[in-house]
Amino acid sequence: MGNETTVSSGTFGETERTPRHTNGLAILALNILLMIGSVVLFIVSVIAMDSGGETPLRIAGAIGSLVWLCVVGPILFGGVKVLKPNEAMVLTLFGKYFGVLREPGIFFVNPFASAVRPASTVELSTASTTDKGAGAARGAGTTVKAASKTLSLKAMTLSNDKQKINDALGNPIIIGIVVVWKVVNPTKAVFNVDNYAEYLSIQCDSALRNIVRLYPYDASDSEGETSLRGSSQEIADRLKDEIQAKAAAAGIEILEARITHLSYAPEIAAAMLQRQQASAVIAARQMIVDGAVGMVELALDKLKANNIVDLDEERKAAMVSNLLVVLCSNKDVSPIVNSGSIY
Repeated sequence: MGNETTVSSGTFGETERTPRHTNGLAILALNILLMIGSVVLFIVSVIAMDSGGETPLRIAGAIGSLVWLCVVGPILFGGVKVLKPNEAMVLTLFGKYFGVLREPGIFFVNPFASAVRPASTVELSTASTTDKGAGAARGAGTTVKAASKTLSLKAMTLSNDKQKINDALGNPIIIGIVVVWKVVNPTKAVFNVDNYAEYLSIQCDSALRNIVRLYPYDASDSEGETSLRGSSQEIADRLKDEIQAKAAAAGIEILEARITHLSYAPEIAAAMLQRQQASAVIAARQMIVDGAVGMVELALDKLKANNIVDLDEERKAAMVSNLLVVLCSNKDVSPIVNSGSIY
């Protein structure tokens, strides 16, 4: 029978642990004093052996001072950890999770506990645009930072390259977002993903595509439909929730997600501009016609109520026609004065 291996399907680091530690400054000062004392003891032991002979006590003193200087002292220095504000350090002991240090200061932990070096973080520059191609957009604007033994807990900003995505109506649009985030669980950020910054960047792109394909770029006010341009706050909230659901596995909290750029793709931008202009002209004409009909109706009612003139149906139709031409025309009209009878 073969050996059976059980693999856990859950994520690591659901509950963080603080390792046992003490005042690192006191241990550091004490170790320095002991190393200085070891140097003095070694010198005194060597001088005593040269002048008075080698005795077991002098030999033991010389050997003990060398052991402290070369072995014990450096090992104790390795247990001193220094943290700045808004930094964290994940520790392991012989390959096992040991704990996380979060508070700023100097600490002394088990000297054999080592800090886990996170994978190099990736910054995506906004210099490259989508018209350079997918490979160029990813490669040209990527800068790799040197890895550190500590993780920053500060709020950071991620601004990926602009993407070309089809909206709910199939229109290609260019959209870019900015995401404000921070690491809240360093254990998950180190052990659950290979590179938490690159992981977040990919998840932002994926979430953006999932959200954009559900909404049209624009919608008329009469329809009351949610759109990317007209419902920016609703889109931002949903985008934040979508990214947070995927980033939680890496111990990352999404503070804010906003659309920074939104436009039609160049190949349809001109056509969409004409469509918007046509919609605006139609809406303006509709308002003009509604106002003109109201004014004509008011004029006829006033003439009839004040008994100014009695018009038959044919004359009313002519008057309505003339008034609508005057009120709805987009050019100035030239009035014709009738000096004879109205009939």
